[in-house]
Amino acid sequence: MKTIDSKVINVDELKLEHHKRGNKFEANALRVGPLLGAKELGYSYCVVPPGKRSVPFHSHRGQEEMFFVTSGKGTLRYGDETRAIRSGDIICCPTGGREAAHQIVNDSDADLAYLCVSTLTPVEIVEYHDSRRIGAYSGDYGRDLHHVTPMDSDLDYWED
Repeated sequence: MKTIDSKVINVDELKLEHHKRGNKFEANALRVGPLLGAKELGYSYCVVPPGKRSVPFHSHRGQEEMFFVTSGKGTLRYGDETRAIRSGDIICCPTGGREAAHQIVNDSDADLAYLCVSTLTPVEIVEYHDSRRIGAYSGDYGRDLHHVTPMDSDLDYWED
């Protein structure tokens, strides 16, 4: 295989992994960046079936995300607002708190597919605003440390 061939992949050739959590969350997705040798950016491709979303409503404190809708339509939740999205839309999700929280919802009757590109940071804090939780992650896609705790947990730093 030529070097140039290892830097290109077609979404039709991807073996997507099926993920389902409860009644709301479902997607066929794959982290594509590792397949291409990406070092500073994370790339993922995601196909969300009708009536579902791939992940909870959340905001990042370390990683910026960009989404490019490749097919279908749905709704973008962003902060306290919503807006219709469709094939060809580019969505910017910078770091921040609730004002930058985001989620893509497929409320249509056909699949919604998008490419996600994100900056990679060694440590990430994610706030999950609907469930009022905070996640702390480190290492390769959160494999070294993956911890989620309630936002209202008020354990004192000096306790014990």
